Amino acid sequence: MGDFLSIRENKYLRAEKALLTILRVDEKNATAYNRLGILYAKQRAYKDAIECFEIAQSLEPSASSLHNVGLIYYETENYEKASLAFEQALEMENDLAARYIAYAKVQEKIGNTKKVINALEKAVELEPIPQTLKILAEAYDNAGQTELAEELRKKATKMLTPTASSKKADVPRPRQQRKIHQPRKIVM
Repeated sequence: MGDFLSIRENKYLRAEKALLTILRVDEKNATAYNRLGILYAKQRAYKDAIECFEIAQSLEPSASSLHNVGLIYYETENYEKASLAFEQALEMENDLAARYIAYAKVQEKIGNTKKVINALEKAVELEPIPQTLKILAEAYDNAGQTELAEELRKKATKMLTPTASSKKADVPRPRQQRKIHQPRKIVM
């Protein structure tokens, strides 16, 4: 186990060194700051990660930088700042279900049930898959809306259960025999 940790630490160290070298040459490289922030976050160096994401954001505003900062603030239990970061990210780019789900998790920690449900309903609208439906169903349960929760769970289960018509489509058909053509003779 010790060898594995040192290999991983060495990998992080090499990556950090490479990114810092890039930043010495190009100090306004927002992508390098973002990657460095992710690297620090993986090592749980949250203060450094936040600093990198904020620098990246100041150089090149992006929803993904704000989202990353929001995740770090969530991880460090700074829910108000996490909420603000996700709200800003959603203002810039509001077409990712995962961003609404992350925002909903923050709102849940703060105790804003209405915002949790609104965010999750938007996530379901963007990505109506069983996992998202189940997350919203749980929020409905927590808000005392058990009928809506049950309805969503049934819908999710229905999506996961193959129907008779889709079972037929999954049956492999016999392969068609292809005619083998003789290669043409080339006359020179």
